[in-house]
Amino acid sequence: MTSLNGARERRVRTGGVELCVAELGDPRQPTVVLVHGYPDSKEVWSEVAERLAGPGGLHVVLYDVRGHGRSTAPRPLRGGFTLEKLTDDFLAVADAVSPDRPVHLVGHDWGSVQAWEFVTIERTRGRIASFTSMSGPSLDHFGHWINSRLKRPTPRRVGQLLGQGAKSWYVYLLHTPVLPELAWRGPLGRSWPKILQRVEKVPGGGYPTPSLPRDAAHGAWLYRDNVRTRLRSPRTDAHAHAPVQLITPVEDAFLSERLYDDLERWVPRLVRRTLPAKHWIPRTRPDQLAAWITDFVTATESGRPRPAATGKYADRFAGQLVLVTGAGSGIGRATTFAFAEAGARVVAVDRDAEAAARTAELARPLGASAAWAEAVDVSDGQAMEKLAEKVATEYGVVDVLVNNAGIGLSGSFFDHTVEDWKNVLDVNLWGVIHGCRLFGRQMAERGQGGHVVNVASAAAYQPSRALPAYSTSKAAVLMLSECLRAELAGQGIGVTAVCPGFVDTGITSTARFTGVDAEEERRRRRRAARLYGLRGYPPEKVADAILRAVVRDEAMVPVTPEARLFHAMSRFTPRALRRLARVRPRL
Repeated sequence: MTSLNGARERRVRTGGVELCVAELGDPRQPTVVLVHGYPDSKEVWSEVAERLAGPGGLHVVLYDVRGHGRSTAPRPLRGGFTLEKLTDDFLAVADAVSPDRPVHLVGHDWGSVQAWEFVTIERTRGRIASFTSMSGPSLDHFGHWINSRLKRPTPRRVGQLLGQGAKSWYVYLLHTPVLPELAWRGPLGRSWPKILQRVEKVPGGGYPTPSLPRDAAHGAWLYRDNVRTRLRSPRTDAHAHAPVQLITPVEDAFLSERLYDDLERWVPRLVRRTLPAKHWIPRTRPDQLAAWITDFVTATESGRPRPAATGKYADRFAGQLVLVTGAGSGIGRATTFAFAEAGARVVAVDRDAEAAARTAELARPLGASAAWAEAVDVSDGQAMEKLAEKVATEYGVVDVLVNNAGIGLSGSFFDHTVEDWKNVLDVNLWGVIHGCRLFGRQMAERGQGGHVVNVASAAAYQPSRALPAYSTSKAAVLMLSECLRAELAGQGIGVTAVCPGFVDTGITSTARFTGVDAEEERRRRRRAARLYGLRGYPPEKVADAILRAVVRDEAMVPVTPEARLFHAMSRFTPRALRRLARVRPRL
């Protein structure tokens, strides 16, 4: 039996071996063939496969490469793992599972290395509709990459060669006789799962399978049968005959990003994506990979390939899952749009269901991989728990959380009722606490990092006689952010407090003014809105500051000029700031 839930299993005979093939999803839908790497088996794809084949999804096919998992090994091993024979295996699987339609190919690590062969040779032309590559270059392209740097050895190019040479230390070891087999069948095979969990943050859950020692010992011949031959004499006709999506994990310990610098030379239809992750992304980033693969397959099938996001920071956020509270207007809506333009998958959360839906609707054409709307009051702890559970189940673990929802309250301390205090603290502080507690915990448990942005205010460090409750709530958010940043730093989760100043948003139209009658409150709202409008600082600039802060992992960001000024005064001239706090606002 296979560990893939609901998978149908079959055997395919080819070239003296028997391949174990698993299928999920509706065979009437486009077929995606997932090819695993070294020292894995097809189970490395289980998380991705189940997402791809979900309700209304794709026809997903996985197979154990010869000598791995439940497929048999060639005899003798030497010469039994050449790219030519691996190509025979792929064509046999493709003919068995999709005889009448080309398949969409996805490869990771050595699965990607061999898939580059499939997509660049003439005999597979017409059998591959698209190819998604991750963490595995074409050996031919790699050979030309090396040769071009040896022929023109500039300091930068020599540095690239030395850098990749250091990353490829394991390749040299795998070429040594007997030693790799002994290591994998001995201590390395036993300790490998713990190494993956500790170094790569790969969760367990039935991976790797018990066949790992044997798989790894057999898989050493993938390198021995192919690497030296191809790097010495790379093909000159290794041009892809199908569109290619390249996914590059930027923290990959084994492959340099520079390997793909010249890829447009070989791939006329190329979509590039980067991912802030390490090597084993099929296990650590299944949600994101499934979203990208589905998007690429759907676009290819429609004949209208969707270009990659071109917005600012698209190389950082494309495909990431971002949740923004208070997204129905103002800074929240602008932030949702900014992440959408960067190609993120966005969840727009607001207590106003219609406003949240409108934000999601407007975000989709901006470049968002996907956009959803959720109506939730962030002050309601139980509702937030249900939201966190739903998001994790349906969309995945959030990569970036923006706790933006907030309300305003102005007036004398003695005019603030207990209910006034409760309302402000429930939204401005408890809303942030709920978000950090629920979504931050999911990030921590996933073990792959993330980022939390808490929108505070310049009022967090600029006291004012007119804003006792509001300033208190925002000062608490600022300190909470600092405490969380210290606690989560060791888990790769950044925390940023963003402190806008006077920004032209709709908060003035909903802010409450205590100690006055209804007519006076309406007058003060109109005057405040007019003053903020005259200030004219757009929420889009705050959104840009938020994205920039996540990229730079900044602890605290005063945004507007007055916010930066007040922050400087709080540090260097606090007495002057206290005197300024005594001024009665003219509203």
